[in-house]
Amino acid sequence: MKKEIPYKIYLSEAELPKAWCNLRAFMKDKPAPLLDGATLQPITLETLSKIFCKELAAQELNDVDKYIEIPQEVRDFYKMYRPAPLIRAYCLEKALGTPAKIYYKFEGNNTSGSHKLNSAIAQAYYAKQEGLKGVTTETGAGQWGTALSMACAYFGLDCQVFMVKCSYEQKPFRREVMRTYGAKVTPSPSQSTEVGRKILHEFPNTPGSLGCAISEAVETASKTDGYRYALGSVLNQVLLHQSVIGLETKTALDKYGEKADIIIGCAGGGSNLGGLIAPFMAEKLQGKADYRFIAVEPASCPTLTRGKYAYDYCDTGKVCPLSKMYTLGSGFMPAASHAGGLRYHGMTSTLSKLYDDKLMEARSVEQTKVFEAAEYFARIEGILPAPESSHAIRVAIDEAMKCKETGEEKTIVFGLTGTGYFDMMSYEKFHDGKMTDYIPTDGEIEKALAKLPKI
Repeated sequence: MKKEIPYKIYLSEAELPKAWCNLRAFMKDKPAPLLDGATLQPITLETLSKIFCKELAAQELNDVDKYIEIPQEVRDFYKMYRPAPLIRAYCLEKALGTPAKIYYKFEGNNTSGSHKLNSAIAQAYYAKQEGLKGVTTETGAGQWGTALSMACAYFGLDCQVFMVKCSYEQKPFRREVMRTYGAKVTPSPSQSTEVGRKILHEFPNTPGSLGCAISEAVETASKTDGYRYALGSVLNQVLLHQSVIGLETKTALDKYGEKADIIIGCAGGGSNLGGLIAPFMAEKLQGKADYRFIAVEPASCPTLTRGKYAYDYCDTGKVCPLSKMYTLGSGFMPAASHAGGLRYHGMTSTLSKLYDDKLMEARSVEQTKVFEAAEYFARIEGILPAPESSHAIRVAIDEAMKCKETGEEKTIVFGLTGTGYFDMMSYEKFHDGKMTDYIPTDGEIEKALAKLPKI
């Protein structure tokens, strides 16, 4: 007999994962290796260690160890806000009149307001262990920059953040939280780096992109003694740290005898989706269970649904390694949408490979429909969601309504990666009817893809 499922499922500290789940180690067909931009050969640990901390570089290249122990100091920090609750959306189910059961993993119970702190504290820990002075990074909507500035403050490290220009202007309070934690925040592209000046010369009025900000952060780290670069998404090391989300989710479902049918997450670089699905996809790859996985991306930056699976630079300035991934081209400049954390031209190589192997689905949605779902969810469930997370909410509602039409009692799980309290300018535009849906033309995408490296 199944236990009665509470509104919020909380795990105990003893149930906090002791090891991260390395999804790539479960994949029989591995993602293609990162390539050195200078030699176009698989990148070595030595070369990668010039960009990232040595331990993080090793994690990046590790596709053998299925589980990697979480350092005790990182676990101790996790205990401040983890385990995070898995919430049964009873109110949403009732409002929709659906037979589906809906759960969401809520990652907004920390000052950074998002899941990003899970990887930020790990990366800051390894930087401190290596004896570094500080780190540089990029941030889109600001969640990652906020999380890393918090983590660096905790370990006494300097933090330099290049924030995508349109988000820098749209989200001034997020910027001020970073500064409160001691970070230096620069709108990107900027005049303070060689690559920033080059991008501004080519695109004078650009609102910026994650690809631009990554280039500036990497250049700054490479030219500053005692610094390394820290990335908030895309890379295997980040998906590894974020697997704490999926591990907790699975433990909570197992505790009440529940099995997910559909698992949904927003997808920009792929960190939260990759972390959420990690243990579930591992089971699917081993033939132990089957699930549907849906990646949801903005129609303004449709990487999986309209991109090409090819080697491309991870950044606009072409100073990073090349990754085989679904991409719109490193020179693609997304529209200044309000889901700043999803405005990235590529997708992590791990999720790209899984998508290409048809082990997961992808869907793109317009931002006005996303904000309709966000507002509806806020009124029904009482949590104001971040625009990024609201992409997953949109598709979760759509799938629940399909269950209403068919009468199927499916279990839907989605990731609610953070809160939207620093995104009120976006909500204001939606409420005032000033929000538009920009969808790039085939010609715009083809123009960017034409500049892919010939590999």
